[in-house]
Amino acid sequence: MTEKILIALIGLGGAVIGSVATISVQIVAEYLRKKEVDRQESPQIEMLTEMLNHPKHKWRSLDRLQHVIGADEETTKRLLLKIGARASEDGKPIWGLRSRNPLPGEPNDS
Repeated sequence: MTEKILIALIGLGGAVIGSVATISVQIVAEYLRKKEVDRQESPQIEMLTEMLNHPKHKWRSLDRLQHVIGADEETTKRLLLKIGARASEDGKPIWGLRSRNPLPGEPNDS
């Protein structure tokens, strides 16, 4: 091999290693960011689940759910969907667990 080809191969190898390292760091950083978000949202999810499983309340107002977990409307709705809740079909801003409030025609697993 000539010296020029060897230098080119070393440069190519360095570029590949640098690219793989950059992508790996990005993947690890995203994983850690998601893990931290999940850790921060865990108490909110637990509170929402507890509120929606309360024996006296099959439905809860979105305002109350937001207030109790200290989140905005968008975050609250995202977390509600994450735990298997759904909004009322009549347009009222109330939410309940699908397991306790199945859609019409949906089997109730309870």
